[in-house]
Amino acid sequence: MSDVIKLLPDSVANQIAAGEVIQRPASVIKELVENAIDAQATSVEIILKDAGRTLIQVVDNGVGMSATDARLAFERHSTSKIRKADDLFSLATMGFRGEALASIAAIAQVELRTQRKEDEVGTFIEIEASKCLRQEPGYFGTGSSFMIKNIFFNVPARRKFLKNNQVELSNILREFERLALVNYGTDFTLSHNGNVMYQLRGESFKQRIVALFGRTFDTQLIPVGIDTSLIKIDGFVCRPENARKRNQQQFLFVNGRFMRHPYFHKAIMSAYEQLIPADEQPNYFLNFSVDPGSIDVNIHPTKTEIKFENDQPIWQIINAAVKEALGRFSLAPTIDFDNEDAPEIPTFSASRRDVEQPEIALDSSYNPFNQPRKSSSSVVGRASSINRSNSNDSARDWDKLYENFSRESTSSIVESSVDDLPPSSEPEQQTISDEDISMKAMQVKGRYILSQAKSGIMIIDQHRAHVCVLFNRFMAQRRTNVLHSQRLLFPEVLHLTQPQSLIVEEIAEDLRLVGFDLSSLGGNDWSVNGVPSDIDGLDVQDLLNKVIESVIDGGESLSDRLFEHVALKVAEQAAIPYGRLLSDAEMESLMGDLLQLPSPNYTPDGRLVINILSTDSLNNMFQ
Repeated sequence: MSDVIKLLPDSVANQIAAGEVIQRPASVIKELVENAIDAQATSVEIILKDAGRTLIQVVDNGVGMSATDARLAFERHSTSKIRKADDLFSLATMGFRGEALASIAAIAQVELRTQRKEDEVGTFIEIEASKCLRQEPGYFGTGSSFMIKNIFFNVPARRKFLKNNQVELSNILREFERLALVNYGTDFTLSHNGNVMYQLRGESFKQRIVALFGRTFDTQLIPVGIDTSLIKIDGFVCRPENARKRNQQQFLFVNGRFMRHPYFHKAIMSAYEQLIPADEQPNYFLNFSVDPGSIDVNIHPTKTEIKFENDQPIWQIINAAVKEALGRFSLAPTIDFDNEDAPEIPTFSASRRDVEQPEIALDSSYNPFNQPRKSSSSVVGRASSINRSNSNDSARDWDKLYENFSRESTSSIVESSVDDLPPSSEPEQQTISDEDISMKAMQVKGRYILSQAKSGIMIIDQHRAHVCVLFNRFMAQRRTNVLHSQRLLFPEVLHLTQPQSLIVEEIAEDLRLVGFDLSSLGGNDWSVNGVPSDIDGLDVQDLLNKVIESVIDGGESLSDRLFEHVALKVAEQAAIPYGRLLSDAEMESLMGDLLQLPSPNYTPDGRLVINILSTDSLNNMFQ
């Protein structure tokens, strides 16, 4: 038997490595801009075509490279950042792996023009799929210019999974925000298809935040600053009243590097306890400076996961710093009970004549628990009648109200007919007739609907059932182009970020077919003039934010099924929530609509909607 283990060719190994480092066009921009910052660039220009599919060009005014360095830079594990393993624990640069340029060259066509200040001529290099096609001298000015063309041209499977241009551009803009924030002293220019989207000049951290996210942040930002032996923190948190349910701007940086750190995020959230609702989160922009030897950034090729040696004491420092900042700006109101000048707190008692109090007549002889016991009946049927239109009258009639709770201890809540019971469990006397069962369906725990079926009991998940109904209604609207839209008396204004606004432009037609009427107000603001007729009472901005995020994070190309994706997300947000009590008419209507669908048993994304508890299973429970 011949040997089966073979050494992979360099081209294949490079493509495998590229899959870890280069996931999308935004990854290319991250790596090239970080290299420019490491090269001491004070100005970086990013030029895009077709959201980076056709062209990504990054031009910097850094120190440039010699002819030898320029060629060697595209080899795997070649870097100027470290020399030995110990250097990994004293990093002062963004890059250090020596994989970025090799990975980019493995999946794209690359042209590099670079020149050092002390050289009379520079170097031009053309590489395609890791193969150097030519290298020649030329004059280009100090710095480097990388042109990345036709990303994933030689990996069609990877290129197929790129999303549409608006989603990819949105990902690029989010990555650009991180890079521009942490390098706020550097000039940045970003243009797409000939249109300048950002032109930022080196400025303060606060000015860079306002330039990226709008002037409204100017009055929201609260400075945070603390310097200890373990960590130095500076940056800003936002006022509690500006917390959001969705679309938070939350950024953590350590030693000039963006990071994701759920543990430190919890420290910030803990400082806002009792200041914001549980379902909202604050905006924050915090820079950490720590000893490079106390952190490990060599966890993942993207270098956004970082381990801290002293994470627990740092948690306490972060929490205290944010609390101190909020308290310094009097955002946590307190009452000084020891202060003699404190305003008097009014007290109220029954003796106060200046306070009008309603007189309530009470019948002292009445005791609802001493009423005559009456025959049992369907508790579900009676309880539902209390919740309907006669609830006010029932509340006044105490006898009728407490009649629902009085029942014989030996009686059943719900009984089937005698014929449905197995012979061995046949009762000696039937106490409830079929006429006592007044409901065709009943609700359990505000989540499930129970109804009789030929084969047993049908159990329906009310939220998922409504998702199916709404989704199929949206799909029918698309086929017939008959919209069920409700005009808003007062249009709502959406204040979006630029990445979000790009997504709205992409899915505007799909939102229209679902029932939304949107119009651009210029910039990143949109007016919501109409909503689908089935989503009354919902937070429109929160719903649209969730739809936008679901499109961005869809995981694969949505170009062929974008409408279905949008329709499903709108249906999920607009469907009856768990915990909502339904009337008999609402339950019957929902079941009727559901059972008329061609596929009522599962939601469009494959979740179970209907389950049947068979009669045999019920009988076995009482054996």
